Amino acid sequence: MEKEIRVRALWDSDAHVWVAESSDVPGLATEAETMEQLIAKLHTIIPELLEANGVVAGKGGGEIPFHLYGERSEKVTLGP
Repeated sequence: MEKEIRVRALWDSDAHVWVAESSDVPGLATEAETMEQLIAKLHTIIPELLEANGVVAGKGGGEIPFHLYGERSEKVTLGP
């Protein structure tokens, strides 16, 4: 696998977590309270899912880049 993996992270304001998903990684759905925690989880779960789904062979070494796109919507209060 040579292409960059694209991962989308959306902020769930009700649960107060970042939720990540990717069509490039079958079965990827994970969450974390911070982006840093999410990135750490992705470093573990992406290789596991790629191997489990037969996208890459185990123990092959090498690296696959991933790009994390974050999206969060908020509201601001205007005036007094």
